[in-house]
Amino acid sequence: MKRTLAFGGLVATAGLLAAGLVTPAQAAGDVASDPLASTGIQAKNIAAFWLAENAANLIAATPYNVETKVAAKHLSKGGPAADSKPGIVPAIGDEKKTAAKSKNVNLPKTTGKVFFADGFKNVGTRQHPKVVAVNPHWCTATSVQSAYHNLVATAGHCVYDTVSNKATLNYWVFIPGYYQGKTPWGVYVGKTAYTHYDYDVYEDGDRDYAFVTVYNGLKVNGGTADRSAPVNRTEVPKATWDAYAKNFPFLLAGTEGGKYYVWKFVDAGRLGDNVGGQGLAYNQKIGQPVFVFGYPSGSHPDGNHAFSGNTLKWSYGKTFPATAPAIKAEELQGVKSSFTGEGSLGSAWLLKYNNGRRLGYLNGVTIGVSDTDGNDRYDTSVSPYFDGETYGVYSAAKNNWSGSIA
Repeated sequence: MKRTLAFGGLVATAGLLAAGLVTPAQAAGDVASDPLASTGIQAKNIAAFWLAENAANLIAATPYNVETKVAAKHLSKGGPAADSKPGIVPAIGDEKKTAAKSKNVNLPKTTGKVFFADGFKNVGTRQHPKVVAVNPHWCTATSVQSAYHNLVATAGHCVYDTVSNKATLNYWVFIPGYYQGKTPWGVYVGKTAYTHYDYDVYEDGDRDYAFVTVYNGLKVNGGTADRSAPVNRTEVPKATWDAYAKNFPFLLAGTEGGKYYVWKFVDAGRLGDNVGGQGLAYNQKIGQPVFVFGYPSGSHPDGNHAFSGNTLKWSYGKTFPATAPAIKAEELQGVKSSFTGEGSLGSAWLLKYNNGRRLGYLNGVTIGVSDTDGNDRYDTSVSPYFDGETYGVYSAAKNNWSGSIA
């Protein structure tokens, strides 16, 4: 990360303050954490940012393409090695169950898109605000097991801003099952992001993963925040409306007949209760088959536009040791895959995936794609090797409560 360090944490920038990110990052051992939305009202403000105007900002988002193309090498020997004993964490619902196998490849409900933006501009009026996102983007992510069923895993650079000096990407939300503005299980606003200290500070590609706690999901009664539907808004005193206009502008639903309205949200419940959560596997042997689930988009280097990014796709193959020195990654794992880079960042690598229960063990996240044979077609996806240090970051995140904010 390109970050300014100070005693006790980070120096907050104006951009972070505007997004409500005012608490310095804290590091415990090899784990660093940063707030995404410190309070419930900040989280509602972020949800409204994406849902207002019939989810216009969600629909306008484009796939994130930072550091997607990497020059990866397939290693014939050597590669990552386990740093302690192999271990697994069972998926939500599989703690004491053995699921039946299926011959079909059923797509997991746990996978979705994370959205974030550089900022916003108001193209409406104070009475009837219309907020437009600046550089809205998305990555792939997945729900994973945790004590409070509130944890998301994705690539580190789908959470931490590796381009500017800001700590985290702004207005971060996870939407499982997202499709063209639809949010079937609600919008889950990120609360706190956890990553390895070496990625947080040094952008070490071998540690390019993140675990994010999210609040309970939010919905509006009409699906999206449509100003023409009175059921989606609630009347508030003018003093409250003025305070929101100053500090939480996205919550404003406008004025009408001398009355003041903000968007009305309902609680959609906990993430893991709604879509489940994958288990976690670490210190596993290289060479095992994995399913990769994600939303690839964009083109191959030769211009072939293979994927739209609109629907969840999968690929399958055995992992192999890989390296990518340009992103400071010496101990990666790779898998043969035709996924293009845009949109597939954060894709879930699931070991021992069970089609019947649509659950397995998260054993990697896509951090880049590579054309290893030089034919202008991406043929390989790469991920950090999940080891005991990955489990340490996961452990720092998995027992933290978020709760309801509706």
